Amino acid sequence: MTHPVKRYHPAYIIVELVSTAKGLFGFYILLFLLKSNSTAGWVIWGRYALLAATAVSVLSIFAKWIFNRYELSNKTILFREGMFVKKQKTVSWDRIHSHRSNTTFIHRWFGLTSLTMETGTSGENAQFEFPVITQREKVRILSYLEQKQNRDESKDGIKPERTVHFQATRKDLIKASFTSLSFLAIFPLLSAIYFNLAEFFSIEESAESAWHYLLDHVWILIVLFIAAMILSIFIGFVKTYMKYGNYVISDDQERIYIDKGIGNEVSYSISKNKVQAVRVEQSIVKRMLGLVSIKLISAGSFEGEKEEISSLYPFMPKREAYDMLHTILPHYPIKEEMERFPLKVLWLKLFQPYYLTIAAVVGLWIFKMEWIWIAGIVFGVSILLRILDYWFTSYTRHNQTVQIRKGGWLHETFVTHRDRIQQVTVKHAWLDRKFGVATIMFSNRANPSHESLLFGVSKEEAGIFYEWYHKKSVSG
Repeated sequence: MTHPVKRYHPAYIIVELVSTAKGLFGFYILLFLLKSNSTAGWVIWGRYALLAATAVSVLSIFAKWIFNRYELSNKTILFREGMFVKKQKTVSWDRIHSHRSNTTFIHRWFGLTSLTMETGTSGENAQFEFPVITQREKVRILSYLEQKQNRDESKDGIKPERTVHFQATRKDLIKASFTSLSFLAIFPLLSAIYFNLAEFFSIEESAESAWHYLLDHVWILIVLFIAAMILSIFIGFVKTYMKYGNYVISDDQERIYIDKGIGNEVSYSISKNKVQAVRVEQSIVKRMLGLVSIKLISAGSFEGEKEEISSLYPFMPKREAYDMLHTILPHYPIKEEMERFPLKVLWLKLFQPYYLTIAAVVGLWIFKMEWIWIAGIVFGVSILLRILDYWFTSYTRHNQTVQIRKGGWLHETFVTHRDRIQQVTVKHAWLDRKFGVATIMFSNRANPSHESLLFGVSKEEAGIFYEWYHKKSVSG
């Protein structure tokens, strides 16, 4: 059975017009407001080019709404695009790995949403989008997808219930706003505004006199600083609240569901059997607060937004995050006790060439000889980073899983299953052989392919790892 060919909702025109206006707004401010009295050639021609680009964009939006259509059939979704050059794209239902819904402010005004479906490939056919559809149409498409893939319906036709594992509270959002340091964004923003205004208006003298006045009245400076901090903290909380408010993580037997956002609502799901690996990240601030960010590396990550789409709530307490992960994905256990590398690995790291220091010395020698001392700082930082990298690097294999932990400034723990590893490479250079160590590289299927590298493994363990991986073909 084939359903009728359908256009997107007419509000597609308004959504795209608003998006175009947002993209061109800065150019209109520059050419028609800030440069309103200018007679320079580039300004005059820039105005004509901007008006022409606007006209072409508007006509293109109307043409896309008229000629872009989609059609659902028993086995595939067919997308028809183009006015002069016709193009058809087809995706079968069983190739769709995950999907995402995004409801912006404009969508909400009309009770609409967007739906993006992700396949396991890369390039042009990585994802297929329904940019503006009704909520009812979204439900219809997803129910059709579930029916065709026989994933989310039981034998009696009742969908399995979801289990909620995490729901962000106000306390979580406050902690997230401080951990993300988003409240500090106001200071570079004010600086950018000042320098942009200084380019068009003569405000240097006024700003300098105001600064001297504030230095003479320190109490005013303190009050302004406190007010700026309060304002920036408020803005940071609002920004975090809009992005992570209503954050809910749930699952059923087949999929993981994530819903988030205030105003701009986003919901997406990840098939559990498509998860290739789990990555746990901790910055220095998160380590101090006992928080972690868990990211799922899957075969169908959304192109251009892989980190955002595959990430669970990025400011979750460590113990709570591990418990939730073990409940949702029991095949990816995270172990705290891991094997550290011997001290000879640190010496090997320190003996390796310092290419960044060499580049700094050469560059400063040629262009700024009097600043050659900066190369010493670069050398010191390089040594510190290598020491931290050694200190925080550890490794373990347990049954069918392998776990790597490394990173000084950004602490990263990576765990994957043997069956999810696509390729393993073991290599050792001349100096590595003298120290009796090797480097293991293995890749997991993702978009793009995710590669992991572990330096400093003993030759014996590298050989055992290689044999351990190849046993999967025998056991499979």
